Amino acid sequence: MNIVSERTEVVPRIRINDLVKIFGDRPQDALDLRRKGVGRDEIQRRIGQVLAVDGVSFEVPAGSFFVVMGLSGSGKSTLIRCLNRLVEPTAGEVLIDGTDVLALDAAELREARRTRIGMVFQHFALLPHRTVRQNVEFGLKIRGVVPAERRAAADEALGVVGLARWGDYRPSALSGGMKQRVGLARALASQTEILLMDEPFSALDPLIRKDMQDEMVELQRRFRKTIVFITHDLHEALRLGDRVAIMKEGRFVQTGTPEAIVRSPEDPYVAAFTQDVDRGRVITAATLMREPVPEHRAADGAIAAGAPIADAYGACGSGLPVPVVDAGGQCVGSLHPEDVFAELSRSPEMEAPSAGRPAAPG
Repeated sequence: MNIVSERTEVVPRIRINDLVKIFGDRPQDALDLRRKGVGRDEIQRRIGQVLAVDGVSFEVPAGSFFVVMGLSGSGKSTLIRCLNRLVEPTAGEVLIDGTDVLALDAAELREARRTRIGMVFQHFALLPHRTVRQNVEFGLKIRGVVPAERRAAADEALGVVGLARWGDYRPSALSGGMKQRVGLARALASQTEILLMDEPFSALDPLIRKDMQDEMVELQRRFRKTIVFITHDLHEALRLGDRVAIMKEGRFVQTGTPEAIVRSPEDPYVAAFTQDVDRGRVITAATLMREPVPEHRAADGAIAAGAPIADAYGACGSGLPVPVVDAGGQCVGSLHPEDVFAELSRSPEMEAPSAGRPAAPG
């Protein structure tokens, strides 16, 4: 008997199609000019309209971490606010599990924000007159969750982010990093499927920021939320993202895995950003590994396939290939010292713009 299986298309949790946001009182005129091929700067010069998001499209599968990186004025914060309509898009589609968010009425949109799309801002947005626990459970209170249930959810979320003892304190007693943890706990307690995070760590000191990045990596490992994360820091983008988009002047210049962004910049703008990246912390053993070699020709120790090649740097000093193992400990390849050293000495394949690297964010 012949069995024919139908191939079912997997709908991404988030799908954005040709999203446009224009600021000004003549958005339709600006759209008409855009359709005729008139550029962003020329539209602003002619009719004073600002094309903040210029035809952006991307997809985010369920449980993945998508980072949008760009400098000040690139349109990244406007973009993320369009996803839950804190800023109303001018044109395009925002699909959540196939449902167009732009078609929701006011009540449906409020329900989506309460139950499906959480948001964490750069500034913590905590209510100073409420306790930490009350801040965390606030979204659940708005949804009508009974007090005992929302308190239990808040306490569980505070425990996850390491603030179990701080529930009865006011936000004024907390450090900046602790306040940002409260913001994360509030998003976790709401149990939304999607998290939108707009530069959540940029106001923190460097050491606290690194701690929060570590925390974010661990939380994502545990909960596998669908995350869109905004940052102006390329190192943060490469560390956190499953996929990264580089944004400039309202458009995506390049989208890809962190390794693809670093190894194969498609644009001089991207190349200028990546030229100082520590490649050993981004490129993984799986990318460079060759076929396994016999045990007697291998160096002592092994490296996980998903580990950065910097982890194998010491072992490469022996001159022998380093075994590469999968999650089950099975040898799946070998990392050759000459490949590691060659990769670490590479520069981006495209030259940086003649005008120099991008300016620091304003």
